[in-house]
Amino acid sequence: MKVTIIDDEAKARNLLKILIEENCKNITDIQEAENLLDGVETIKKQKPDIVFLDIEMPGHTGLEILDFIDRDDFDFEIVFTTAYSEYAIQAIQLAALDYILKPVRASKVKEVVQKASSFLGKSKITKQIEELKNVFQSSSFKKIGLPVSDGVEFVPFDDIVVMEADGMYTKIDTTSSNYLISKPLKYFVDLLEKVTQFYRPHRSFLINLQHIKKYVKADGGYIVMDNEKSVSLSKEKTEEFVGLMQTL
Repeated sequence: MKVTIIDDEAKARNLLKILIEENCKNITDIQEAENLLDGVETIKKQKPDIVFLDIEMPGHTGLEILDFIDRDDFDFEIVFTTAYSEYAIQAIQLAALDYILKPVRASKVKEVVQKASSFLGKSKITKQIEELKNVFQSSSFKKIGLPVSDGVEFVPFDDIVVMEADGMYTKIDTTSSNYLISKPLKYFVDLLEKVTQFYRPHRSFLINLQHIKKYVKADGGYIVMDNEKSVSLSKEKTEEFVGLMQTL
């Protein structure tokens, strides 16, 4: 496999290269570039499988890569490298993209290379980057990228009705489709923690407050969603939930 590293910091490129060489034996060719335009030329010549791309660089940001490479030529995976804030990391995760937080750790490099390798030819990388650009430009989250069997499905927050834990998977019901995603519910709880329309009434559920149909006091109390799904309400959350309903 081939890798291209695009980063304006020489020390960062060198460290990442060393960690890849030491931990990813299936990587046989590593090329470097110090800016996006040089990186684009390197990509066109090398035809890498994975591109490690710094988001913030002088001249052109990593997100501008779509402006210089035709959509049809995106046959590689991208892993963003960033020292950005929690907000930026959340945006990257919502776009179902991978990232490495600086300073880089060996275990994370190995993890993202393995994951990127498994997604080769299956992802919708241009769509993911476009969604990520939209988030940075608008400073607001409106969609989440769900990793599905044939790539990534982008679903507006408003369309999500309920998420339910299913072991290490999560069942997601939307207004038009149902998904079984290979991530635990806790991943989505943490990711959507600051998106106020989502609420966790029970350890097994995360619901969209906009899609609550009614609250039933019988049988200990439970919630019925717009899709008629019944959602458990834990005893310790009952008072909080009733108070929340009065403010909506």
